[in-house]
Amino acid sequence: MTAAETTSEPVDNRGSLVDTHAHLQWPSLSAEVDAVLARAREAGVTRILTLGTEPASCRAAVALAQGHDGVYAAVGVHPGDVPQDIAAALDDVAELLEQPCVVAIGETGLDYYHDDNPPREAQIASFRRHLDLAAQTGLPVCIHNRDATSDIMTILDQYAGRIRPVLHCFTGDQGTARAAVEMGCYLSFAGNATYPKLRDVLAVAAEVPDDRILLETDAPFLAPQPRRGRRNEPAHITFTYDAIATARGTTRARLGQTVARNAQALFGWPDEDVA
Repeated sequence: MTAAETTSEPVDNRGSLVDTHAHLQWPSLSAEVDAVLARAREAGVTRILTLGTEPASCRAAVALAQGHDGVYAAVGVHPGDVPQDIAAALDDVAELLEQPCVVAIGETGLDYYHDDNPPREAQIASFRRHLDLAAQTGLPVCIHNRDATSDIMTILDQYAGRIRPVLHCFTGDQGTARAAVEMGCYLSFAGNATYPKLRDVLAVAAEVPDDRILLETDAPFLAPQPRRGRRNEPAHITFTYDAIATARGTTRARLGQTVARNAQALFGWPDEDVA
C-alpha cells in the first residue's frame, strides 16, 4: 500500500473537512448542537455523518440530519445495544432507510470487550442482519470492532463484493489493514490515532491507500490528544487530520480533499453542502 505523495507546493491548509462518524444526537452534544455545528463550520468541517445505535437514537439522528444542512445519518443497532428481539428493532431501523438524509447502515459490528455485553451469538446474528440489509440496499455499512477482529474479518469475507464496509475507529495492524482493503473495506481513523501509545495506529494510517482512507471523531468520544479527557466534537477533527497528514507526508488540505472524495463517493452526499 502507498500513502499520498508528498508535495512542496504551497497549499491553503484550511481546506474543507468531513467527519465520517459522530453521534451528534448524544445528549452532551445535542443539548447545544447549533453551537457544536457552528464551531465545526469555523474549523472547516463541511459534512458530518451522525450514527444511531438503536431505534430511538436512530430516529434522533435522522431528525437532527433533517434539520441541519450538511449533516447526514446512518441507522443501525450497536452490538452493545442488541435487544432480544433484534428482528423488531431492525424493522424499525429499516423504515428510516427511506429518508433521503440516511446514507449508510450502522453502527453495527461486534464488541467482545465487556463480559456483560449481549451474548456473542446474538451480536453475530445482529451483525449478519445488518450486512444482509447493506447487500440488499447497496448502502455502505459502518462497523464497530472491539476485540473481535477474527470474527469480523471472517464474516466480512463471506460478504466480499456484495457490500461496502467501513471499519470505524480502525486500530488493527498492517496485516489486517491490507486484508481489509483487499476485501473492499474503507478504514476510518479517529482521535485515538493521535495518542502517544498508539503510534502503531498512526503508522497504519500512513500507509492506507488514498482511495480507502476516512477520518472521524466518534464524538463525543475519543477526543484527540490536545483535547484528550474532554468531550469530543467535530471541530476537534482538525487535530486528527494534522497528525495523519504529517504521517502521510502531506498537508491537512490535501488529506481533506482525499477524504472528502472518498466520503462523497461512498455516501453519495452532494459536494456543495455545508454543515
